Amino acid sequence: MHIAIIGAGGVGGYFGARLAQEGEKVTFIARGAHLAAMREHGLRVRSANGDMSVHPVQATDDATTVGVVDLVMIAVKLWSTHDAIETARSMMGPQSTVISFQNGIEAEDALIAAFGSDRVLGGVANIAAVIETPGLIRHNGTMAMLQFGELDGKRSPRVEKLLEICKRAGIDAKVPDDINKAIWEKYVFLASLSAMTALTRLPLGPLREDADTRALFRQLAEEVVAVGRAKGIPLAGDTADAMMKRLDGLPPDMVASMLGDLKRGNRLELPWLSGGVVDAGRKVGVPTPAHQFVYTALKLHAPGRHPMA
Repeated sequence: MHIAIIGAGGVGGYFGARLAQEGEKVTFIARGAHLAAMREHGLRVRSANGDMSVHPVQATDDATTVGVVDLVMIAVKLWSTHDAIETARSMMGPQSTVISFQNGIEAEDALIAAFGSDRVLGGVANIAAVIETPGLIRHNGTMAMLQFGELDGKRSPRVEKLLEICKRAGIDAKVPDDINKAIWEKYVFLASLSAMTALTRLPLGPLREDADTRALFRQLAEEVVAVGRAKGIPLAGDTADAMMKRLDGLPPDMVASMLGDLKRGNRLELPWLSGGVVDAGRKVGVPTPAHQFVYTALKLHAPGRHPMA
């Protein structure tokens, strides 16, 4: 299978390296210093699950030179979704499939609008990984899982083939009964964790131990659940409880990537996380005051470091 990965950062770099190491034909669409380092030294991954080095690596900043591929994986920040779609067009043939492993809940609709529902899979990536230096991916912790499936819930040959390839590459992968539900379950977790760690500039540990911040954490989760259920997503009534239980089992120094972006003065995914909850809630008539507060408190930082910060 020829797989093109748009975005060779933490998600695309880690999972792409695993697939390439196993012998799949993987082409990374990357840019800048990261691309230059990959071309010269290959792609390296440091991980508690096992270090990897792929050299030589197929990588380019010009997708039009790649040709038609079997599968396009999109793993860029949410503000780059539409750019990634345009990048993907030259690689999409009549039988090609595209899947997003981005955060948020909007990518699938954008892909369907661009390529048609019959060519789109839903995807969820659970991993904490970043580009530590150009050409080097640092995987923090051991969690590294992919979920994917047809948007209508049916099992298909292409899904089974991707599952087989991932398992062969040692990737923890699963096909949930309802990928749309899985996407929203991640959204409940990520929107809440991103909001709390970025708002307070603190890691998870103290946030879950303090009664007031713990209560705000729960309120953030409950708002996302309420919006999802109003949109017809079959989220369980105890989804927020399950999230809080999950938080209690995670490392106390865990933070969301949005906090890292905030500290580095980078652009934030805030408009698609807390901002996305607010927008979706407004459309279905569900109040989201906690996410509205977080969005308002952080919105001036969303384009990047504020000149007066």
